[in-house]
Amino acid sequence: MDWQLIPLFLAIGCIVGFLAGLLGVGGAVTMTPVLMIIFTREGLPPEHIVHIAVATSLATIMFTSISSMRAHARRGAVLWYVVWALAPGIVLGSLAGPQIVAGMSSGLLAAVFGVFTGVSAVRMLMNVQPKPARELPGKAGLFGVGATIGIVSSMVGAGGAFLSVPFMTWCNVRIHNAVATSAALGFPIAAAGTLGYVIAGLRQSAMPPLTIGYVYLPALAGIVVASMLVAPLGVALAHRWPVTTLRRAFACLLFAISGYMMCKAASLGGALG
Repeated sequence: MDWQLIPLFLAIGCIVGFLAGLLGVGGAVTMTPVLMIIFTREGLPPEHIVHIAVATSLATIMFTSISSMRAHARRGAVLWYVVWALAPGIVLGSLAGPQIVAGMSSGLLAAVFGVFTGVSAVRMLMNVQPKPARELPGKAGLFGVGATIGIVSSMVGAGGAFLSVPFMTWCNVRIHNAVATSAALGFPIAAAGTLGYVIAGLRQSAMPPLTIGYVYLPALAGIVVASMLVAPLGVALAHRWPVTTLRRAFACLLFAISGYMMCKAASLGGALG
């Protein structure tokens, strides 16, 4: 590894932490494409680049979600009975997602990520808020919902808030409790998903050094350290800046990332197919 990349990983962590604190989103969608560019320049195996970027992104959430979860828990906003009801399905789905991804080509995975990012951009631009329509389902229903959240989130390296917050608000959970509960769910999603990517990656050949499965350790270390230090700054500024304007600007960035990933999917599809 080129050790001059460490400052770059720290810089990525600062950006990710700032955006996460300011807007509550931004980890996977901003991190994964940048990591893909770095890994490509470093000469990592092209058939594994997207998988390693997604897995490393998800692994960082395992650490950064802890501080967010603790902050919400101190305010009593986390609905722990919902966490415990969703967690079994989330863990199962998050373990299964990486095994599905391992069987996908890099081009297909890039396309899935591009679609996910594009949908995220539309939701952010429109500030879509589902109208409350019902109550939370029973244990069996929550298990199924948790499994779906776990599979989708682990496949794209996200913490699950994109799915869990709208679901809970649709079920008449207050938005503050939904966001706090989603923050608590980020850890089991990331932990189980990271384990899944480690298991899936260990079955692959020609993996680069300094990886555990699909997780690239130097990038993980640099991003985690910086993002955990900078995230509180984003939280503080969130109360002062015009967040609506920032959301629109960030949505435009997401559209650009989505376009990049779809182009990357096309090029990888051509190169590998």
